[in-house]
Amino acid sequence: MQAVVLAAGKGTRLKPLTDDKPKVLVEVNGTPLIEDVFDNLIDAGATELIVVVGYKAEQIIDRYGDEYRDIPITYAHQREQLGLAHAILQAEPHVDGDFMLMLGDNVFRGNLADVTNRQQEDRADAAFLVEEVPYEEASRYGVLDTNEYGEVVEVVEKPDDPPSNLVMTGFYTFTPAIFHACHLVQPSDRGEYELPDAIDLLIQSGRTIDAIRLDGWRIDVGFPEDRDRAEERLDELAGDDTASEADAENEKDASDAVVDS
Repeated sequence: MQAVVLAAGKGTRLKPLTDDKPKVLVEVNGTPLIEDVFDNLIDAGATELIVVVGYKAEQIIDRYGDEYRDIPITYAHQREQLGLAHAILQAEPHVDGDFMLMLGDNVFRGNLADVTNRQQEDRADAAFLVEEVPYEEASRYGVLDTNEYGEVVEVVEKPDDPPSNLVMTGFYTFTPAIFHACHLVQPSDRGEYELPDAIDLLIQSGRTIDAIRLDGWRIDVGFPEDRDRAEERLDELAGDDTASEADAENEKDASDAVVDS
């Protein structure tokens, strides 16, 4: 399955980290955000990376060229940053079937493969990871409104008064139907073509939308403190892995000692 990575943003909220680089090249524990995204997508089964670039695009292109981990990279250019739905349309000429979509500024450790598997098994028109966040943080994201049966009835982008605390995480799968919806989207009050508005159009037209709960964690790196938080989480994860390896080695040594005796 192809994978689209949205990497055109300036990252103004990440200043001063983005004074001389695009947001997706900000490093977390020495690894650029976009590289972590690439690794997640490839591990989830990506066969091609389609990267939508814009601000300081040449830095991304010069760094990664035409492949990463033997997976080909195709670049699409968003000349103006007019919203996520507009960014997705820049990738349309390069997509030939169902595809994954990930925002280039998220650090994920979770069940991405569950989403791609659901897409392939059920032929949903969209599937995406969702998570619960504190209500005071929900207005930073695309928020899901659900009915009494738990079905998604609306997605609202960065609402002042969130209808719930269930939010989109920044990882999706789509059929090409999303492109038609993006073409129909009108500018929001922010003057942008919003992805949640396109998803709403899919819902209103009776398309199948699957929402899958995140089993793991992710951090949307929008501010410098988010980068610091992501580094802390990865350090904790590395520490847990080291402890597990040490426990396994100790168990092996104990077992060898019993055999030797």
